[in-house]
Amino acid sequence: GIGLRWAATSGGLTQPPPLQKAKESQLSDLTKRTLLQLFAPAAVVTDLQGNLMYVHGETGKFLRPAPGQPSNNVVAMAREGLARELREALHQAALQNLPTLNRSLNVKTNGHTQPVSLSVRLLPEVEGLQSALLVSFQELPGAASAAPTRKSRRGGLPETQRVQEIEHELANAKETLTVMLEGQQASNEELQSTNEELQSTNEELQSTNEELETSKEELQSVNEELVTVNAELQIKIEQMAGMQDDMKNLLDNIRLGTVFLDRQLIIRRFTRDATRVFRLVATDVGRALADIRCELQGADLPAVAQTVLDSLVPIEHEFCTAAGVWYLTRIQPYRTVDNVIDGVVLTFADVTERVHAIAARKAAELAQAIVDTVNKALIVLDAELRVIAANRAFYREFNGTPAATVGFAFFEFAMHQFDVPLLHDWLENELPRERLFERRVLEHNFAGLGVRRLQVSARRLDGQAGIGDLVLLSIESIGAASEMPQ
Repeated sequence: GIGLRWAATSGGLTQPPPLQKAKESQLSDLTKRTLLQLFAPAAVVTDLQGNLMYVHGETGKFLRPAPGQPSNNVVAMAREGLARELREALHQAALQNLPTLNRSLNVKTNGHTQPVSLSVRLLPEVEGLQSALLVSFQELPGAASAAPTRKSRRGGLPETQRVQEIEHELANAKETLTVMLEGQQASNEELQSTNEELQSTNEELQSTNEELETSKEELQSVNEELVTVNAELQIKIEQMAGMQDDMKNLLDNIRLGTVFLDRQLIIRRFTRDATRVFRLVATDVGRALADIRCELQGADLPAVAQTVLDSLVPIEHEFCTAAGVWYLTRIQPYRTVDNVIDGVVLTFADVTERVHAIAARKAAELAQAIVDTVNKALIVLDAELRVIAANRAFYREFNGTPAATVGFAFFEFAMHQFDVPLLHDWLENELPRERLFERRVLEHNFAGLGVRRLQVSARRLDGQAGIGDLVLLSIESIGAASEMPQ
């Protein structure tokens, strides 16, 4: 006999090869198709309204195209004797989920009547597919009989059979009417429910409309308020524009340079006169102050501004430009209306005239204090040879007074007594060059004093701290001279 052999592996019996599996699958499919073709009844799949979705098998004995406009509805395509029962079965399965199983019918096909079993079922729902009905037709055993004519039906059938057929048709008609009434009642109930929903929706819409009307009135009221507020804001904007114009003209007319900085010392805005201190243009707004060149000598304004921002203590100082213009610089914190520190304000006031006036006053006081301590006649002149001060010895020697001397040109005061060509040459030509001359002898006929012999010395002093150059003139009498020719 044939011996059995175990597989080499320890995993049990050997698995069938893939080719054997493929043959088994093909055999299974072939068996299923053969069974469906030989034993499965003809069937169609429709939607819930009876429209065809799929056809299986030979359905020509039960369905045929309806005359007239093409229709895909299975009831319209049903042959004589099938339409009424099929309509009822579809209605019961679609609305009540009641299947119709193996209902016997006589269907007229090609002039013959064939007993048929009708079944209608609701297919299980499948995700992604709409609800569907399965309608199957199966021929029942028995020979098909020729359809009797009206004459033969009247005379040839027994009375009892004729009564049974009429009773059967009447029962079917009653059942059909009952189904139609139930459907009509269900439709009426649905229509009544729909009407109630429509009435409810209408009431809701009416309520919504009333709310919208109320909202419209509220919006209209808010709109009127907004118009009023807008008008007030427009008036305030115009007032603010006027105030800005007033502030601009005020800052321009007081000739006060101003620079506004934020907390990072970034330029917010500046006035026109500030451009005399910083080389500013309109595009410099938003730049750091440290990036802008300053004309003030020895002034590190960004550092000073940072100090003021840190300490909140204002700082005031005088600086001079290379052109000799003096500015009083004030740096103080920028305070908002809510008293919040939000930057720094720099202001620059031109105080050149005040500085020069103070310097001139100091120079006069200094000159007066110097010349009053000397016994010989001394007189102090400025760079334009105007008398700034004279000592008591000068007034005593030449019979002068401060009121008639100080502030006058040296060659014009005292009735032009010192308007001597030689003095003009010494003071206007030699002194600027030499800056010093000593003990020059001058003889001149002074009105009211006669001919005098004078010894003249002069020295030009450099100005300091805003004081211009000075000329110190010493005049000493060394005796009366001989009468000079007229």
